[in-house]
Amino acid sequence: MANGTHSVVTQFLFVSFSEFLEVQVSLFILVLVLYLITLVGNVVIITITVVDPALGFPLYFFLRNLSFLEIGYTSSTIPKMLVNFLSKDKSISFLGCATQMYFFTFLGITECCLLAAMAYDRYVAICHPLRYRAMMSRSVCLQLSAVSWLIGLLVALGQTTFIFILPFCGPNSLNHFFCDLPPLLKLACTDTYRNEISIYTICVLFIMVPFLLILVSYVRILYAILKIPSDTGRSKTFSTCSSHLIVVTLFYGSGIMTYLKPKSSYSLHIDKLLSLFYTVVSPMLNPLIYSLRNKEVKEALRRVIVRKIFI
Repeated sequence: MANGTHSVVTQFLFVSFSEFLEVQVSLFILVLVLYLITLVGNVVIITITVVDPALGFPLYFFLRNLSFLEIGYTSSTIPKMLVNFLSKDKSISFLGCATQMYFFTFLGITECCLLAAMAYDRYVAICHPLRYRAMMSRSVCLQLSAVSWLIGLLVALGQTTFIFILPFCGPNSLNHFFCDLPPLLKLACTDTYRNEISIYTICVLFIMVPFLLILVSYVRILYAILKIPSDTGRSKTFSTCSSHLIVVTLFYGSGIMTYLKPKSSYSLHIDKLLSLFYTVVSPMLNPLIYSLRNKEVKEALRRVIVRKIFI
């Protein structure tokens, strides 16, 4: 839309996979399969943590929250990506782009905070077992969950507003598969220094700080595990935390490499690969890790299946 000597951008065009036209259908099938695994896996976890009373507070309350987050998180980007694989029209409206960024940021930041809460839960369970029920009561769990969701909501609202008040006057080709912060800033026709500082600040506060808190928790947990006299006890205790540690490593590792690396080392192709990992692959692995590596979840799933068969 014309505005003086510039044109105001009213839509963006995704061109991230334009160089892979011959394998668009194959990519569509691959991403669709991963997305369906993510949805089914998380729905199964939500179902069994709701219907099986043995999986109660607090760990499985947080796990249920995480599954809700993963469903929304992947659904904020993957459906549009799937449409773009098969459609000639790969555009997204200005408002649609802002909406996608808001929900992606909202759910991503919330997950960062929730994973830190889950690490604290494991720390209390292993390092202070006698005080576990008092320290991680239902009200404490609800407060930790509510604060995580509130932080995500407020940060996403601020960041999305701060980005989309920038003037975008062309070009409008977005070399990415969703409306992410770094590629969008490249399209703004003004100085984006303050936005970049804001992004780094948010990432330090809500990615690095939770990640460091998680590392501190697991150092304390490892120290407590090593003090357990029996090998069986050590193995059983560590197995309860290993699933969460794998999820944390995958999620935070790819996020830190994407948003906190120096601008001079920015590579669009590497950024897209990392983005594919934390938007498609990592969410798909989470329900598999939590179910296949968790004996209680597997037992609960078996009980639910047996119950359904004999009803």
